[in-house]
Amino acid sequence: MENYIVQQFESSLKLKQSVIQDRTMIGQLGEIARSIITVYNNGGKVLLAGNGGSAADAQHIAGELVSRFYFNRPGLAAVALTTDSSIVTAIANDYGYDYVFKRQLEALATKNDLFIGISTSGNSPNIVRALEFCRENHITSVGLTGESGGKMLDLCDWCICVPSSETPRIQEVHITIGHAICAVVEEQLFGKGF
Repeated sequence: MENYIVQQFESSLKLKQSVIQDRTMIGQLGEIARSIITVYNNGGKVLLAGNGGSAADAQHIAGELVSRFYFNRPGLAAVALTTDSSIVTAIANDYGYDYVFKRQLEALATKNDLFIGISTSGNSPNIVRALEFCRENHITSVGLTGESGGKMLDLCDWCICVPSSETPRIQEVHITIGHAICAVVEEQLFGKGF
């Protein structure tokens, strides 16, 4: 049992090391952080969505932006589109689950905003529809997905494809990516900068 636990940590560590060595991906994450900083400087907000564990990641990242990350500072506008059960269930009931995020973007998103869609497969229909809406309405979009990128690959301004097909490992890297972006945004907007 202990060896299996160690294997889980080793697998996670190996994947994160491969991401560190991917200078293209690291550069893209820097571009995303700069884009989010621009969104905030222009009075916009970050909207996030995902399903299951990815919904938890969306809520986690939104919480880091709204509350704080490393230090006390003003809150940053971020909304996880997964948290209002009345809205989610009304849309799912009236339009179908595939529309639960697109419909909220129709109501809440502006061209000053940025949407982050999270799906380990890259094929979640409700995330794909939300990204299509962003593309059609010139809303900046980021996709966090697994190695293939799925349908999301061609729908995002930036699609970060974690080089794995294992859902737990992908999710572990997604939250590390979210934390890294939050750290950069917070430091650039309220810290000493780089």
